[in-house]
Amino acid sequence: MNQKIAISKINACGILLVFPINNNKEPLSLWSKFFPRTPMRWEWNEDGDNRVGEMWSLMKKLSDSTTVVYSKWYQGRATFFSRELFTALVCVSLFYFTDPEVSRTGRDLLECLESDSPLSTKELKKLTELRGKENEKFYNRAMKELFSKFLIVAFGEVDDGAFPSLAEGPTRILYEDIFNQAREMKKAQAQKIINRFMPEGSLFRKYLDKTNAPSASL
Repeated sequence: MNQKIAISKINACGILLVFPINNNKEPLSLWSKFFPRTPMRWEWNEDGDNRVGEMWSLMKKLSDSTTVVYSKWYQGRATFFSRELFTALVCVSLFYFTDPEVSRTGRDLLECLESDSPLSTKELKKLTELRGKENEKFYNRAMKELFSKFLIVAFGEVDDGAFPSLAEGPTRILYEDIFNQAREMKKAQAQKIINRFMPEGSLFRKYLDKTNAPSASL
């Protein structure tokens, strides 16, 4: 799997999951673009498909390359955006950067990331005192809020335990150029880009409309 080819596929589609959901055709994924006739199976043994591991390695390489944007966006799953589409999405979501409309936990996590980023999941939980199983649901819910409003992105992995931990940080800091371009972009132009890559009726668009609409109250 070639990194340049992967980037070209992401740029052409605007948005791709890394792995398919139950091998469904939609939403589109990097796996389905590279291997359109091959179902993906999570089998970590000698009989397993080594392309799954190769795709995982490719995901890690792309996640902090800044040529594309990596997020845990669609249903909390690994998602890649082209810079063009992500800029448009930030443009129509700029009001959240002033008033995030997230929970208190979400605000605490965002403030922590804005003071020092990227941070691994382990580090972030420690700094915000959200370690332990009793805090897991609050942490996951708050991070989902932040990802859904494009306030944060995922950015590589950190080896800080038995398994690598995802690193996260604020969009406006890790992708300052995209944030500044989004501020200059006209809303009508941004909407055209969104309509092109996430047309009405698509699963990606339905999820966007469901999760990104401003709330009357929290």
